Amino acid sequence: MALGRSNTEIARHLVVSDKTVRNHITNVFAKLGVTDRAQAIVKARDAGLA
Repeated sequence: MALGRSNTEIARHLVVSDKTVRNHITNVFAKLGVTDRAQAIVKARDAGLA
């Protein structure tokens, strides 16, 4: 996600369904305390993950 990949691209890379990716991203948002992908990416970059 921090690399700008879409859910479909992530799903293909991980060989899982789009729904699985959506579920995981929702969980990531909740744990990070963010409401969207842009906020999550900023947090990841600030933490040195991207």
